[in-house]
Amino acid sequence: MTIVERVVFDSAGEKLTGNLYLPGFRAPAVVVAGTWTSVKELMADRYARRLADRGIAALSFDFTGFGESTGEPRDVEDPAGKIKDIRDALTFLSGHPEVMGDRLGALGVCAAAMYMAGAAVEDPRVRSLALVAPWLHDAAICEEAYGGAEGVAARTEAGHQARARFEATGEVEYVPVVSGTDPRAAMPMEIDFYLDPERGGIPQWPNRFAVMAWPGWLGYDSIALAPRVSAPTIIVHSEQAAIPEGTRRFYAGLPGHKALVWTEGTQFDFYDREPNVTMSAAAAAAHFRETL
Repeated sequence: MTIVERVVFDSAGEKLTGNLYLPGFRAPAVVVAGTWTSVKELMADRYARRLADRGIAALSFDFTGFGESTGEPRDVEDPAGKIKDIRDALTFLSGHPEVMGDRLGALGVCAAAMYMAGAAVEDPRVRSLALVAPWLHDAAICEEAYGGAEGVAARTEAGHQARARFEATGEVEYVPVVSGTDPRAAMPMEIDFYLDPERGGIPQWPNRFAVMAWPGWLGYDSIALAPRVSAPTIIVHSEQAAIPEGTRRFYAGLPGHKALVWTEGTQFDFYDREPNVTMSAAAAAAHFRETL
């Protein structure tokens, strides 16, 4: 029976809060994280529980400055900072008595796929990798997603100005992550998952995006990571989900043991809808059992 242990661990002096899902016996373990700006309750907890139900211990946690974790400024999407947090989560797992500390992996949903891939490149303790509905971008894909070179340049400049304002005054400029009425939103569109309180529009998630995060987000080239990923990797994705071309290019660049599960469903189906969540978690758990 799956046991849930509330945990707190250190990351560069900040206290990160998480939920550790344990299968009831000493087991391999993975770090789990979800979309950009997300908190653990949004989707990572859901995947972590299903992994533990299948014999893999799994840690879902709030990154520095998000959710229940400490850290200022709040809700700043920072790829480098999130990779640091993942590595500290691995350190925590490696010392837990119910975890086989030399058998660790990582699972990333959507944007966290970029961060888990980055952690796998930087940290050999990531011995196995699973990416679900991954958002994997480079400069070309960012231009396609954000209104061409002009759109990317405008967001980058807005981010630099917001950073300068923060450094001068301590004030963080926020816009909504999702809004169908505010054109400044990071995703200026109606997205039911994020706006429905029965799905992702939960109290723990504030629906705000720090404008100063744009340069780091847009400048992160995850496609270039693929040739450096040595961990066995499984990817679950679909043609109807986000930027399938990014997934194809990333997968083609992986040099080692790899598997691609191409299925059906929109991006948001992989966050909380069945059969997508259970199917993806089961495929990931089987991959982890084989490779950890």
